[in-house]
Amino acid sequence: MARDRQADQHYGRSIRKVLIGVLVVMLLGVFLLWRIDNPRVEQFRMALVDKIVPRMDWLLLPAARFSRMFSDFQSYANIYEQNQELRRELQRLKGWREAALQLEQKNAKLLDLNNVRISPKLSFITGIVLTDSGSPFRQSALINVGTRDGVLDGWATMDGLGLVGRISGVANSTSRVVLLTDSNSRIPVTIQPSGLKAIMSGTNGLYPVIDFLETPELVNPGDRVVSSGDGNVFPPGILAGQIVQGPGGRLLVQLAADYQRLEFLRVLRAVPSEAIGVSDELIGASEAPPTTTTATEGEDG
Repeated sequence: MARDRQADQHYGRSIRKVLIGVLVVMLLGVFLLWRIDNPRVEQFRMALVDKIVPRMDWLLLPAARFSRMFSDFQSYANIYEQNQELRRELQRLKGWREAALQLEQKNAKLLDLNNVRISPKLSFITGIVLTDSGSPFRQSALINVGTRDGVLDGWATMDGLGLVGRISGVANSTSRVVLLTDSNSRIPVTIQPSGLKAIMSGTNGLYPVIDFLETPELVNPGDRVVSSGDGNVFPPGILAGQIVQGPGGRLLVQLAADYQRLEFLRVLRAVPSEAIGVSDELIGASEAPPTTTTATEGEDG
């Protein structure tokens, strides 16, 4: 067995030596063939290349496939990186879009406040709504103007569309606004174009009701509701909303102000009415002449 193994090893070495020798001879031959500068040898080389190279496509196919796969992988990596960059850019653009929408809404509200028409006799001050403390039992809001700005109780407030409420409670830098939807809100209104007077009462809901209306048949849905100015509660002619018909034919008011997005409120400074004094004296009456007493002279004797 040992001899057979040694014989096999010796035979394998001999085969390897022969193959190496043949390979070396072939390489030397190819080297010499490509180094010989002769026209005939050049033609032989060209003919050899034309015969061998087209038949070696199957050998170059794996290398071409691998090169294509590597190029595709690089392209995929570049596309993935570009996609991630686009995602980050999209997130930044979404942030800017949200900020732009908020600024657009605030700008629209401020433009509404500037375009609203009020009596030229009324001056105003604009405040920002700090918080909405509405509840099922109370509808109110806080604004950032107070006594330092000259705000007084009872002054009317409105947004860019219509009447919102009145001031009820003033601090140094804040004021509380009782909204028209509050159940404690009662304001005298005029319904146009009929000119009927009524009371608009809050119900803690979205639609105040019309009370104390003498002839309801003259009122139609869509009629404008404005403040009447009676009782000096609100300045006259401020738009509150329009008439809508509720369940059971009850007359409700769809408010013009956007209560869902109250951000800025205009506080209308009320001009105090001139007081008229009462006098018991008659106008133009002359003073009565003073009474004089005459002394009686004693008779002589």
